[in-house]
Amino acid sequence: MGYRVAVVGATGNVGREVLNILAERNFPADEVIALASSRSIGKEISYGDKVLKAKDLQHFDFSNVDFAIMSAGGSISKEWAPKIAAAGAIVIDNSSYWRYHSDVPLIVPEVNGHVLDRWLADAKRNNIIANPNCSTAQLVVALKPLHDAATIKRAVVSTYQSVSGAGKEGVDELWNQTKGIFVNDSPTPQKFPKQIAFNVIPHIDVFMEDGYTKEEWKVLAETKKILDPKIKVTCTAVRVPVFVGHSEAVNLEFEKPISADEARDLLREAPGISVLDKREAGGYATPVEAVGEYDTFVSRIREDVTVENGLAMWVVSDNLRKGAALNTIQIAEALIEKGYKARALAA
Repeated sequence: MGYRVAVVGATGNVGREVLNILAERNFPADEVIALASSRSIGKEISYGDKVLKAKDLQHFDFSNVDFAIMSAGGSISKEWAPKIAAAGAIVIDNSSYWRYHSDVPLIVPEVNGHVLDRWLADAKRNNIIANPNCSTAQLVVALKPLHDAATIKRAVVSTYQSVSGAGKEGVDELWNQTKGIFVNDSPTPQKFPKQIAFNVIPHIDVFMEDGYTKEEWKVLAETKKILDPKIKVTCTAVRVPVFVGHSEAVNLEFEKPISADEARDLLREAPGISVLDKREAGGYATPVEAVGEYDTFVSRIREDVTVENGLAMWVVSDNLRKGAALNTIQIAEALIEKGYKARALAA
């Protein structure tokens, strides 16, 4: 007997990608249910070779659900995750709302999947697991093997984030502005604070009192929670006119010496990583190559001569996959591998 999986926010970009990946990976589900708001009831969504019709979240009974994968935004997660968890389902939440709660694990399976052992064994667990920010997910996958080998002291991260990170409205705005510019229409920013077509915007999420944006703070806080609270992290997050795929320029300072060749070898052996690092034109990954892929790509690995024990590298991933949908499904797969049984079997 397989698992019963509910996808909350199934009509959105990430929700649709969750359904795609569940089918691609042959997730052991007897039933997959697409849930959305009342205005989307009956909307058809693809799931492998099947078509699901969206059901109403407000009136759905979660008492027989094993996993609820939520991609419907923070306000929905705040209200519904505790209700769904109380009904006995394990909630894997894609929003930022639960990430910083001390009793909610923030998981990237390749990096800190071991945390789930203790969580599963806790009879008083609250049944909610948080998925990290898309930029953080790909970053920590690349940092983990290097940190284990030489201990990262400081990370300086500059992100180049695609418009799909802002949802369908972000994608539509880039598309419409790009078309409009070619016919001499003046682009009118709506989703973004400035023109995004043929431009870059050093501003994602709201500004905080210290001058950083919330997106930049997320990278800092989540890297510490997932990987190591001792790592010093600073970030500049930039929105770029790319539809799908986030890129990051990363400079690292280590406690111990580590060469570019050593780092390259470690990354090649690490789970979830593809190294594409030829020192020639085109010998590196860009978002175009990352779209539709599961792995995080690492390129441009070189020694940073401005600090002792320093490295620089370029990290690219499909933000709708590893940064969101894929990671939630990998969490569910990790729980199954660790012995979590379908409720119908466990009863």
